[in-house]
Amino acid sequence: MTAPADTGLRVSVALQTDKTPAAYARLGAAVETLGFDGLSVFADLGYQPPLPALLAVAGATRRIRLGVAGWSPALLHPVEIAGQLAALHDAAPGRAYLGLVRGSWLDRIGVATDRPVRRLAECIGVLTRLLGGDDQGYHGEIYTLAPGFRLAYPLPDRMPPLLVGTWSPTTARLAALHADEVKLGGCTNPDMVALMHSWLTGAAAAAGRPDAPGVVAGAVTVVDLDRGAALRRARREVAMYLDVVAELDRTLEVDPDLLARLRSRLRDGDADGAGAVIDTDLLRRFAFAGTPADIVEQCTALAAAGAGRIEFGTPHGLTDDGGIELLGRAVLPALRSTAGDAR
Repeated sequence: MTAPADTGLRVSVALQTDKTPAAYARLGAAVETLGFDGLSVFADLGYQPPLPALLAVAGATRRIRLGVAGWSPALLHPVEIAGQLAALHDAAPGRAYLGLVRGSWLDRIGVATDRPVRRLAECIGVLTRLLGGDDQGYHGEIYTLAPGFRLAYPLPDRMPPLLVGTWSPTTARLAALHADEVKLGGCTNPDMVALMHSWLTGAAAAAGRPDAPGVVAGAVTVVDLDRGAALRRARREVAMYLDVVAELDRTLEVDPDLLARLRSRLRDGDADGAGAVIDTDLLRRFAFAGTPADIVEQCTALAAAGAGRIEFGTPHGLTDDGGIELLGRAVLPALRSTAGDAR
């Protein structure tokens, strides 16, 4: 995503897919007007498919980069991912990016999660061939394209930028070969950002790649002038993600008893109770939460640790509209003026 000339830090907004087309268009237009660099949508299990949301945003914007963070090849075949990406490219020429992830909560619907790195690697291989118009075929362990098979619609003139979402050093090594960015989804921990940056830099150098992929730190975001209200909302919102990512952070040891209590309350449908077990120090490792000054402080630390992009995730504030407005008016200008010093 294109950054302002005065800093190296890019800033984007991510939306959950639980809204109406009119809401996506309104929020997308606000994101662009406020000066953010891009907008992503999630593809979390149980929510709406991401493409309709992105098409609504594409129709309401002209500048910002758009993409899914990210599609899981365990749920969607690369041929279908290619078609959806091509549709987004048609709606927003030159602005689409391709986001891929392993996927979470797949065991709840009986989807196989074996060989995730091999699946991602082959998905990238298939997509590169399909979107490049290569009809020579592909023969992998998981995916196969018969020689002569090609997509029957206009293709992008070049492969869109690739983002891979992962916390894993193994997947990071794969991403270092192919990706433009790697996203730590659900992470606001500078120590983990620094570790991911070192993995990518080392793997890229070993492969002879001159530039390592950039690191994106994205997470639940709740900003408000009332710090207490923001922290309470953030605890509730981050609980379901902490259940997944807490054990992925190799720089942080989370109390197993705390996670057991959190998971028990989530199973009971008690999101407020689950959030109540998360103290402020732990919350600030997995969410952007607090006043605008608090959010700026977190982002500056992440930029200093090696993050090239910050992505503010749902719900943004006590309301989506209010949170995005406050992020754009009070947080983004401060980051634009201070991020260069942090780097």
